[in-house]
Amino acid sequence: MNRRTQTALAATIAAALTLGLGACAKDKGDDTSGENTAASTKGPGAESGSIVGGSPVKGGTLTVLTNQDFAHLDPARNWNLPNMDFGTRLIYRTLVTFKSEPGASGNEIVPDLATDVGRPSDGGKTWTFTLKDGLKYEDGTPIKSADIKYNVERSFAPDLTGGPDYAIQYLEGGEKYKGPLNGEHLPSIETPDDKTIVFHLKRPVAEFSYTATLPTFAPVPQAQEKGTQYDLRPFSSGPYKIDSYDRGKQLVLVRNTNWDQASDAVRKAYPDKIVVTQGLKGGQADDRLIASEGPDASTIEMPWMRPESVAKVLPKADVKSRMVAERTGCTDSLYLNTAKAPFDDPKVREAIMWAVDREAQVTTFGGPAMADVATTFLPPSMTGGVTSDPLKIPAAGDQEKAKEMLKAAGKSDLKATLTVSLGNKTRGEAIQQSLAKAGVQVTVNTVDPSAFQDTIGDTKNAPDMTIDGWCPDYPSGATFLPFLFDGRTIKEKGNQGNYSQFRDQATMDELDRIAALTDVKEANEAYKKLDEELLKKAPAVPLMWQRRPLLVGTNVAGAFGAPGYAGMIDLAAIGLKDPAKSQG
Repeated sequence: MNRRTQTALAATIAAALTLGLGACAKDKGDDTSGENTAASTKGPGAESGSIVGGSPVKGGTLTVLTNQDFAHLDPARNWNLPNMDFGTRLIYRTLVTFKSEPGASGNEIVPDLATDVGRPSDGGKTWTFTLKDGLKYEDGTPIKSADIKYNVERSFAPDLTGGPDYAIQYLEGGEKYKGPLNGEHLPSIETPDDKTIVFHLKRPVAEFSYTATLPTFAPVPQAQEKGTQYDLRPFSSGPYKIDSYDRGKQLVLVRNTNWDQASDAVRKAYPDKIVVTQGLKGGQADDRLIASEGPDASTIEMPWMRPESVAKVLPKADVKSRMVAERTGCTDSLYLNTAKAPFDDPKVREAIMWAVDREAQVTTFGGPAMADVATTFLPPSMTGGVTSDPLKIPAAGDQEKAKEMLKAAGKSDLKATLTVSLGNKTRGEAIQQSLAKAGVQVTVNTVDPSAFQDTIGDTKNAPDMTIDGWCPDYPSGATFLPFLFDGRTIKEKGNQGNYSQFRDQATMDELDRIAALTDVKEANEAYKKLDEELLKKAPAVPLMWQRRPLLVGTNVAGAFGAPGYAGMIDLAAIGLKDPAKSQG
């Protein structure tokens, strides 16, 4: 079973629970006709699973170079990378978290604020967590179970958009609750004392421990509530606190002296200070890290290297050895807005599926060393490393066939808009070129990365098409297809995942059926079959499975791709070789 469930937990819950939500590895003896083992997971940088730079030394200033501001740092709203990695590893803690280790062990979960990974009862519909002793916020006040309850409740507030939807989907009464900002609380979360929190779910969820790794399950004291302005100054429960934040320019973190290393086995907090320099243009961050001169030797980048910079790195062995490039477990897709013409017509969507040149997407991202052509929505990490190609569409597309399909549908000479994040402009232009060959005129619009999620998440004003990726919060089918294609998850503002606005009753019925299955293998085979059916309905076009090319300076140590954070550098373990060489 390719899932990260603790042995003791699995024994406690037993087979009666909804264990059919995970991704199972295919047995060696199973028939794999029509399927292939996924390409090697070895990236072009440092050896997969290795640590770049050796062991860090405590002290100094780590600088982070980025072309963007944070979309959200409020833990109730933080649900995209690298923001989630930054928030949960540096500023706030959660009930449970991922191990800070390279390789497969980084997929495992361990207690964080809680004393264990949660105790299920009532057949898995009730989960209880107990907080550790002596936990404190940045001002020295104690962290209480009511603070975690309050932040989970905040994730329901209509004004606090963008965050994970798991609490809304799982908790009893969640479908009608509108958050605590009007003074109402959710009865399905109980806090019988300051150290105990109990969650009552609508149905058994065997993987609720993994759900508790998300920022939703970080504490926020009600006295610190600032509504949408909480994004600017989350109250620290982690090793660092915000010293200053000039949006779009610079964020400075300093040590939280009330964080106790003895209560935190995961975060090492090596640097004394972390400075995020924002607003860099083009490939400035990449060029500075490649050169790694002076203060840039103590620097990392965020979110990841631009595709055109990869060619500058690969020929240079000394620079290449400083690059982390782990598989992400994510799928990048071209989402087609099915809520309006022309993509409300399944025949038009099918034609687009044939028109898109996915090879060009891989090329613009840096080539085969940095990505593989995607043939399904579920990435290989969700299917035990096995890939399939149900539609057998050429990787470069077949634009002439697509043109004929559009003609047969009476939809020739189409016009459509495509909105992409600024860093994906070249990928958008590649889509534009391939669709033009099929007779579709595409206008490409770019949006600043910090505003991108909110822009495409505004369903009333959503573009005809957009490019975005989806990463599992943990390797389970429950964290993938339901979020991308269940029409019940669509929000008017802050829409996440279902950017196609796909509302298909047969799909929703099948998702409900799978969620109720108790047999692991049966459930995962059902997810794979549903994936094939969704490809035929074409609400989106799977484009590629990518790696995160991340470069670090020559004075950086402890760098590795974190499996729990889709290959991003694990900020819990990062530091410097020689703190005296850093500046700031």
